Amino acid sequence: MTKTGESGKTDDLSGIHLWLVLWKASRAVETQAQRSIARYGMVMSDFGVLEALLHRGPLSAKQLGSKVLLTSGSITAAVDRLAARGLVRREGDARDRRACIVQLTAAGRRLIERAFAQHREEMEEALKGFPVDERRTLLPLLRRLGRVADAVPEAEIAVNGVPSGGASSGMVKRALPVSRLGARRSSK
Repeated sequence: MTKTGESGKTDDLSGIHLWLVLWKASRAVETQAQRSIARYGMVMSDFGVLEALLHRGPLSAKQLGSKVLLTSGSITAAVDRLAARGLVRREGDARDRRACIVQLTAAGRRLIERAFAQHREEMEEALKGFPVDERRTLLPLLRRLGRVADAVPEAEIAVNGVPSGGASSGMVKRALPVSRLGARRSSK
């Protein structure tokens, strides 16, 4: 799919090209975010956990993992790291003895408030070339793109030419790299 753009050049509007451009843009922004967060001795998943607790309050480990897109094993590791640094604490869940509630400590709150404020400024600086009116246009389009992509049934996604519904789960897992660690979705 192509279209002649404003410059007279033919733009590639194919799904694969859109994905490639989005991937490159995402990597560039993510690199800036990682630099910003690393100043505080954190990785993206740790920052995501602390940020979620700051803005949402105490959460179960399951809720927290869902908010910051981490598997149960990854959220356990992140909470372990943060607890070892004295930034979060676990408490038993009175409603479910199998679960725990994770909450910020005073030290964790001080760190994430400082880190989040600095991160907000640095991300604003990194994206200053995007004026507010363009952001207003882009944001709903990106949200819609995420919803549309999430809505594609797994059976329709082909792996090496074979629909995943017909491939063994092992084939699909080997063929599809997982890069969710530390990824976040913005609040909708």
